[in-house]
Amino acid sequence: MIPLLAAILIAMLAIMGCGWFVQRAANNGGWTDVFWTYGTGATCALAALAPMAGASGPSWRQMMIAALVAAWSLRLGTYVAIRVAKGAEDVRYAQLRKEWGDSFPRRMVGLMLIQAPATALLAVSILFAARQPAPDFRPADALGLVILLGAILGEGMADEQMKRFKADPAHRGQVCDTGLWAWSRHPNYLFEFVGWIAYPVIALNLADPWSWLSLIAPIVMFAILRFGTGVPPLEAAMVASKGEAYRRYQARVSPFLPRPPKESNT
Repeated sequence: MIPLLAAILIAMLAIMGCGWFVQRAANNGGWTDVFWTYGTGATCALAALAPMAGASGPSWRQMMIAALVAAWSLRLGTYVAIRVAKGAEDVRYAQLRKEWGDSFPRRMVGLMLIQAPATALLAVSILFAARQPAPDFRPADALGLVILLGAILGEGMADEQMKRFKADPAHRGQVCDTGLWAWSRHPNYLFEFVGWIAYPVIALNLADPWSWLSLIAPIVMFAILRFGTGVPPLEAAMVASKGEAYRRYQARVSPFLPRPPKESNT
């Protein structure tokens, strides 16, 4: 597994390096997310298919995991690519561009390259799931499928709700607080995190203590989304652009995990 993780790391460093040139030429930091999503999907799917020792080819479970990784990557990557190509720069990167000033291109190098080892950590869970030794389809496999496919559908629903809200001229300048966005300020991030739980569900093997390392993916993804490059910079940018309207939204709606919205005091 270590050679596969090393190959993923090297490949992602090259992919994110290419992504830096593209986002620099396009003057749009949002291409960072496109390159990371497609790159992670491609490298992890290929790694999942790598034959195990003594096997002549990938097993049915390896093919299933590779297909799930590819489905996640294609759905999210294509959505982000279309948004980046047609719309303004993501508010997170626009805010960083404003804060970093002339150092933005240089500091983006580090921001982009650090995502390569993040992919390698996520790949640990994917590889353990792909190499789960049980020969037959188990309830755990079915549960993992349901979790990941449900997360893909949920994230797509959240993205579509936001897209429709922004497309309505009557909502210009307003904060989306309907549908899934009434229960969590970041339902798309929430479903993204939930999807990574599928891999340890499939991978965990009580006879193999190493399989507990498959929990790395959901832990890393939660940390990134909740406390890293997800919620904090996006919230800061939204407060800067929406002001008091977003602060009232923050007071009513959970930042991440879903709960019924509080009643407004205004």
